Amino acid sequence: MNDRPQALSIRTAAAPRTGVLAANPAPLDVDFSRAALIVVDMQNDFIHPQGWFPASGVDVSPLRAVAPAIRDLSDAMREAGVPVIWLNWGVRPDAGDMPDTIKRKGGLNGKRPTYGDPSPSGDGRILVQGEWGARNIDELTPDPADLIVHKNRLTGFYDNALDSLLRNRGVETLFFAGVNIDRCVFATLSDAAVRGYSCVLVEDACATCSPAYVRDAILFLVPLLHGACATSAAVTAALAPVTAKKD
Repeated sequence: MNDRPQALSIRTAAAPRTGVLAANPAPLDVDFSRAALIVVDMQNDFIHPQGWFPASGVDVSPLRAVAPAIRDLSDAMREAGVPVIWLNWGVRPDAGDMPDTIKRKGGLNGKRPTYGDPSPSGDGRILVQGEWGARNIDELTPDPADLIVHKNRLTGFYDNALDSLLRNRGVETLFFAGVNIDRCVFATLSDAAVRGYSCVLVEDACATCSPAYVRDAILFLVPLLHGACATSAAVTAALAPVTAKKD
């Protein structure tokens, strides 16, 4: 008689759910059971007319223009069972988790308020976690099933739980959307690539308030060094058979 106790499974591997993604520099076979969408910084302080950036004279119309694409992409990901993660600035009320060098850059060396300062809207402080400026814009309200991760650097992989949340879910491929493509989106994507994630930049779901040539440089660098670029239409097409099998 074998009295050996039955072995318990430590991890349960999800069944693969693959789709072919048309991408630059080459098509990709993506296992969407091991993927996640990361949406970066679609927050009031960057995009709302009364937010920090607009009040500082920044033209944020390109940032607001990608909100519909992000909404549709997020809906498609959820329908296919792919996690949606909102990666947002969310500093301490005293901004004590940020070095002075970054605070000075945020304030353009004293030319405008910076992280943790009173909001130009009169509602709370700039990009402080839980306050108005750090919340998503109304057009992109997170679903209850979504994850929200706060950051206090350009990269979303510093001093928070993002990497642990992804690895605990077995995520291997990351899709990136949001703003600014040349700042927090690119910093997080390149950091993810260094950590071994496969990265896809959804180019029409990303924007920047920088000159067009800066965006062009990112669209050149990502497929060359860090991963791939694809359109939201291509991602949706790759998701279609995955969604159909899920149903």
